[in-house]
Amino acid sequence: MKKSFNSQFLHRYPWLINIVILLVMVGIYTWALQGLSVDFELLKNSWPYITDFIVRLFPPDWKVVDIAIKALIETVQMSLWGTSIGAILSLPIAIASANNVAPLWLRWLANLLQNAVRSVPSIILGLIFVAATGLGAPAGTLALSIYTIGYLAKFYQQAIEAVDSRSLESLQVIGASRMQIAQYGILPQVLPLGLGYTLWMFEYNIRAASVLGVVGAGGIGFQLKSYIDGFEYTKATTMMLVLLVVVTVIDIFSSKLRRYLDSM
Repeated sequence: MKKSFNSQFLHRYPWLINIVILLVMVGIYTWALQGLSVDFELLKNSWPYITDFIVRLFPPDWKVVDIAIKALIETVQMSLWGTSIGAILSLPIAIASANNVAPLWLRWLANLLQNAVRSVPSIILGLIFVAATGLGAPAGTLALSIYTIGYLAKFYQQAIEAVDSRSLESLQVIGASRMQIAQYGILPQVLPLGLGYTLWMFEYNIRAASVLGVVGAGGIGFQLKSYIDGFEYTKATTMMLVLLVVVTVIDIFSSKLRRYLDSM
C-alpha cells in the first residue's frame, strides 16, 4: 500500500525528483567549494601578475624551432614505444579482468593490479625510471609504458565485456576451446574498439611525455622546463606552439582513423 502510494505520488509530481537531484548536486558542489578555501579577493587582485607573465611569453623566439622539432620527434618516439609496450602488456591483464572471460579470483587480482598502476602519478613513474636509467628518453618511455597499462587495460576490459554473449555461447555449444573463443568470438568484436582506444592513448601520451620532461625524462618537456627555469619565456612559447601544431595534426589524423575503425 505504501509502495503504491509512493508510486502514485511520484507519478503525479515527477518534477519533485528533478528538484531533489538538483538540490543534492548544489549541496555537493557547495561542499567541494568550501573545501577548496578559494580566496576570491586574491584571485581578483592576481590578474596583473597573470597578464605580466603572459606578456613575457611573446613574441616567440623562432631561432629555437630546430631544437623544438628535434625534441618533439623524441617525444613522439617515446609515446610510440611507450604506448606500444603498454598496449601489449595491457591485453593479458584486460582478459584476466573481464567478467565474461576470467574466473572471479583472477578478475580480483587483475583489477587490483590495474588500480595499483593507476594510483601512481606519471611524475612518480618518471622519477622512478630516471633513478633507474638516468636522465633521458629511456626513462620517459618506460614510465609511459607503465602509465599506459593503467588505462588501456581498463579500456580493453570494457571492450571485452561489451562483446555479444550470444556469439560466445554459440562457440561454446559447438565445443570451441577458450583459445578459439578468444580468436573467433572476442577478437573480431574487440579489435576495432581496441585500436581506437590505443590511438587515443598515443595522443594522450604525447602530452604526458611533455610533462615527464619536467623530471628529466626526455622529450620536449625537458627543453620546456629548461627554458622556463632560465626565464627564457619566448623560447618556451616556441616549444609550446610546435607541440600544439603537432598534437593538433595527430588528433585530426587519429580521429579520422578512429571513425574508420568504428565503421568496420
